[in-house]
Amino acid sequence: MDDDKIRQIVRQELEEFIASDRYIFSRLVQFLDGRNVQVGKTTGTKIGTETTQKIAFHGSTPVVQAGAIANPSGGATEDTQARTAINSILTVLRNKGLIAS
Repeated sequence: MDDDKIRQIVRQELEEFIASDRYIFSRLVQFLDGRNVQVGKTTGTKIGTETTQKIAFHGSTPVVQAGAIANPSGGATEDTQARTAINSILTVLRNKGLIAS
């Protein structure tokens, strides 16, 4: 195979790669220390597009999205400050998609 043929093949492969609407990695993707991932500010970016896709952090076992957790209610003694804090935590977990709404 001559140099021109190799250049043509590389050019075709590169064009297909650049024109694609997605990149599929079949190997580990590693970010070097001090590198950041920037995302758009308008629409946002999803990691995991369905509740049945498994995700994990810090070496834990990947799991699907946890089920809904109800806001606290009832009880003999009501601690308003604690309930407010718990409700705030639940709201953040729901908004980030870590638990179902």
